[in-house]
Formats: sequence, C-alpha cells, structure tokens
Amino acid sequence: MQHFFVVPDQVRDGYIEITGSDVNHMKNVLRMKTGEQLEISDGNNKKYLCEIESLEADKVMARILEEREAENELPSKLYLFQGLPKSDKMELIIQKAVELGAWEVIPVATKRAVVKLDQKKAAKKRERWSGISESAAKQAGRNVIPEIKQVMNFQEALSYAKSLDVLLIPYELAEGMQATKERIQAIQPGQSVGIFIGPEGGFEQEEVKLAMEAGAYPITLGRRILRTETAGMTMLSVLMYHLEQE
Repeated sequence: MQHFFVVPDQVRDGYIEITGSDVNHMKNVLRMKTGEQLEISDGNNKKYLCEIESLEADKVMARILEEREAENELPSKLYLFQGLPKSDKMELIIQKAVELGAWEVIPVATKRAVVKLDQKKAAKKRERWSGISESAAKQAGRNVIPEIKQVMNFQEALSYAKSLDVLLIPYELAEGMQATKERIQAIQPGQSVGIFIGPEGGFEQEEVKLAMEAGAYPITLGRRILRTETAGMTMLSVLMYHLEQE
C-alpha cells in the first residue's frame, strides 16, 4: 500500500487534501485511481487509512476510512552527526539511517573530510538529501520525515548536540566492548542520543578530545575497522535493537 505524508492542517472534516509534487507522482507515476486505498501520516503521530475520492489537476482528495495512533517510531530520538564522506556515500547513509529510525541526520564538515562544500553546493546537496529522506521514510512506513540539517562544522555540531541527553563517539582507541555495552544499556527510552561518525580516515584526536569535553562517551564498534557508511548503520542498528526490546 502506498504511503504519503501531509501536515496536520491538511486533515479536516473526514478528508485529507494532498497537494504539491505528490499529486503528479500519484497520477502520472503510480497511476492511482479513485477508490484506491493508501496510508497517510500527518507527522504528528497519527496515521490514516484512506480512499481516494477525487484526483484533480492540483490536488487529490482522500476520504479517511480509519484513524489510528502510529507506533512506528523509536522511543528515543536518535541524531546522526555524519562526517561528510566522499562521492555519493551520503545518499546511502541517509537512506539507511532513515530506515533504521534516525530522527535527524546532521552532515558535519570535519578536518579529515575530503569533500568541501560551499554554501551554494551545500544547499543543493541538502535539497537532494531531503528528498532521499522522504522516499526512505515512505518506504519504511515512518510517521515522520527525518530532517536533514544544513552542513555544520565540528564546533557547530557540538554546540547543536549540547541539548541531547547522551552523546556517543565511536573511536578506535576507546575502552573494551564491555564498557561500550554498559554505556548503551544505560540509555533509557525517551532519552535523546547523538552519534558522531567520522569521515574516511576518522576523526582527528583534537576533535575526539573536543567531543569528550562536550560530554561525548568514546565507544568501540569491535575489532574490525568499519567504513564510514557502515559505522553509522551499525550504531543505529544496535540502538534500535536496544530501545525496541520493551
């Protein structure tokens, strides 16, 4: 069943009005017809089973058949602070992060990042990344579309992360696996968690030091060296498993 997102204002009087690019996608790509059923999330923890009542030039009207509380989100908000990787790896990282339950993805320009984006290029990249987030959220049945923040430098990222309850930074010189297990097991549902992942080549020691001074806990991901596009997925998978055990 196809899945779409709206904002709460589009839900009224037993109907949902779909506008924007989704209209063309529904009519000309998916070739949906009146009477066809679909799921719609309002980004406010509600999900609706609907039936298409009309397809017009600039909008689609869907009649609400059933309303229910959405329970697809993790009990904690996970923030992935991802060091900018080379080529198109960021697209894969965002897609998988959204599927695994990330609340936000924050691209970070670290010292060892090969990719350098000026303001114009960063804005264009962010627009594409946001589209990938929306597509992944639809595919995964998410209740919300995770926001892809603008590219931040490392200091800006640390400042943004200050309000989070737990900060984790995988680091090759971190203590053994037992300490990492204890740190993850201590995370409680409802706590917000920031995960800092370095680019190819990892973080510089000074960056790790700054992160630890900001309250980040260094952890290990095991004895193997993981690629930057693998490390974030590993952390999100571990946290998803931990948080969804209840």
